[in-house]
Amino acid sequence: MSLVLALLGAARAALRTHADLALENLALRQQLALLRRSKRPRFSPLARVFWVWLSQRWVRWREALHVVRPETVIRWHRLGFRAFWTWKSRRGRTGRPPVGSELADLVRTMALANPLWGAPRIHGELLKLGFDLSQRTVARLMPRRAKPPSQAWRAFLQNHLADLVSVDFFVVPTATFRVLYVFVVLLHHRRKVCTST
Repeated sequence: MSLVLALLGAARAALRTHADLALENLALRQQLALLRRSKRPRFSPLARVFWVWLSQRWVRWREALHVVRPETVIRWHRLGFRAFWTWKSRRGRTGRPPVGSELADLVRTMALANPLWGAPRIHGELLKLGFDLSQRTVARLMPRRAKPPSQAWRAFLQNHLADLVSVDFFVVPTATFRVLYVFVVLLHHRRKVCTST
């Protein structure tokens, strides 16, 4: 039986091309080198690149793969593809072109010299001067003006105490079954209660 298997293996090897045998030999040697290092081998980034390359160059790469599953190699390929396009998209000029420091200083100077001008007016003036800049960029470059702090609720009550009045209206039944309607006005600045029944 072993002789038949050996003959079938020799016939199969004779029908395969030299490049096919060389790639299979390379794949098996790489896995053997990993297994000699440890029982649970970890693929280095270079080994992952090798298997991604091999999966695209050789049709029968799945048959020679014994250390990891083929799905893992496909995942490595997808991660590498994503990393490549992320690198490529960041390499070139993306987004809006950068604004020069002279132009940014001009926008700040115009905004400080004319405090009533907003971004649309400064944008229009820059267009008249020949600068091609969006209104949103002008608004971003303008210095932020500090808003006056708003007063707290207690300070508001103290400042407007003379103008504040509290009002209430309620009904009181008496012992003789009469109904009294009570209207209460509280003047805060005098701390005086005026009632009317």
